[in-house]
Amino acid sequence: MTLKDAIYAKPIDSIADFSFDHRVAEVFPDMIVRSVPGYSTIIAMTGVIARRYATHNSNCYDLGCSLGASTLAMRQQLDDVQCSIVAVDNSAAMIQRCKTLIAQDSHNSPVELIQDDILNIRCKNASVVVLNFTLQFIHPEQRQHLLATLYEGLNPGGVLLLSEKIHFEDKHLQMLNTELHHSFKRANGYSDMEISQKRTALEKVLVTDSISLHQQRLNTIGFQCVDVWFQCFNFASLVAVK
Repeated sequence: MTLKDAIYAKPIDSIADFSFDHRVAEVFPDMIVRSVPGYSTIIAMTGVIARRYATHNSNCYDLGCSLGASTLAMRQQLDDVQCSIVAVDNSAAMIQRCKTLIAQDSHNSPVELIQDDILNIRCKNASVVVLNFTLQFIHPEQRQHLLATLYEGLNPGGVLLLSEKIHFEDKHLQMLNTELHHSFKRANGYSDMEISQKRTALEKVLVTDSISLHQQRLNTIGFQCVDVWFQCFNFASLVAVK
């Protein structure tokens, strides 16, 4: 049973920085669907795109896997592809719950779960690398180096899927899409207090980039083609092919 996210439903005197602790792990499926427009589509299409690019005897990586939604989406598409999935997250609470969900899944691709900082991971023989709402929690000065390292571990023709909350260089578009996102959250049952308190908790730990900066980084690193395949308000997903 999915528990309802009510972490910020009551007034909090001193709001701590957001962290993926046991409280968040317990309600994460509800939180993410009610907070990120298009999340279900992004996850489902992660599996579809992975099927297009995954090659036999290669590895598929889900970095910042949380409860393994992208891992499961890939696994459900890759039964006839002889490849392995490596899922990494630095949250013990997330990894523990992810183990249970993977164990309940009936598909075949082997999954290795690793609790570690993704900055410590070196991808090897990778045909698919997924960063779904992960890079935004990495310090901005470390992002280029991380992506370059992932590029090195990708096989030629391999794909990187990068989903992120974004910001807009145009002030009007930034204001508009922020307002639309808040309306989306209200429509999903969050109060103005919940929206405000969570925004405060996230402001120091989730730092957004513009789409143009994401594209510039990926092109500079060497990806031969980069495209935004999905966008809804201030959330977007890019595909980059080596």
